Amino acid sequence: MRVPKIVIGLFGIDQHEVGALAVSSLLRDAGMEIVYAGRYNTPDSLVRIAVEEDADIIGVSCHSWEYLGYVPELIGLVKSHSPDIAVVLGGSVITATDARVMEAAGVAAIFGPGDAPIAISDSIRRITAARRRSIRGSFQGLD
Repeated sequence: MRVPKIVIGLFGIDQHEVGALAVSSLLRDAGMEIVYAGRYNTPDSLVRIAVEEDADIIGVSCHSWEYLGYVPELIGLVKSHSPDIAVVLGGSVITATDARVMEAAGVAAIFGPGDAPIAISDSIRRITAARRRSIRGSFQGLD
């Protein structure tokens, strides 16, 4: 079985990549494949990378409030290009109110600075497993 594949990046001018690098390392140490897109991304660039890489998840590190504008666009692009790619957010600026708005927009999970590494990796594995079950289910009707 293929290991989870996650594209991790930051939007726009957000240059606070220490958290993204730390999460990339912890997920890689947990046996996952990471495609690090780095800084200065747009929703379009993250979706393009995720589709090209056949990623299970797009992870966005949020340490500025740009995600409030970019995430709804990202979710819309995901739905139009590859609706089975999940989007997760992590970062220090995501308030409880913003988290509810992002979840309502379709974000699969949100992580904060206090989340335990094992909780993050377990959640990523659950999201990936659900994605793959969905993909298998959609092909079963083609027999």
